[in-house]
This record gives sequence, structure tokens and C-alpha cells, in this order.
Amino acid sequence: MTAADLEQLLIARLIREKGGTLQTWRRALGSVIVLDTRTHAHCNWDFRLSGTDAQRAVIEQLLDDVRLKHSIVEAC
Repeated sequence: MTAADLEQLLIARLIREKGGTLQTWRRALGSVIVLDTRTHAHCNWDFRLSGTDAQRAVIEQLLDDVRLKHSIVEAC
């Protein structure tokens, strides 16, 4: 899975589970950060969140779930 695939997966799940628009969730999700697997062997990605507190809480919960299934991604 690439970082772009991960972003699309997260946005699709957010829209399906919480409603809202693609643009709203894309802004709230912010940008993906892909880290080196040599220093981050268990999970090599994170997001720079920029939404409201409520949006961030929803996103953090989803990120925890997705990290269990997709812990390593490739840069785009």
C-alpha cells in the first residue's frame, strides 16, 4: 500500500462512517508523513492533523484501527 492509497482509504472510511465531504476530511486529515522503516519498524507513517478537536478524535480512533492492518506503507 502506498501513502496515497492509505490517504484514500482513510478519507473513504471517514466519509462512510461519519459523513461529511471529501474536502472537509482531506483538510482535517492533513498530510501523510512516511518515515524510514529502519527507525520505525512497527509503523512507518503518521499524519499531520489539522482539523477541529472533534475531527481529530475521530481520525485518531480510525488511525489506531488502520495501523493494525496497514502498519507499513511505501512512499508515493
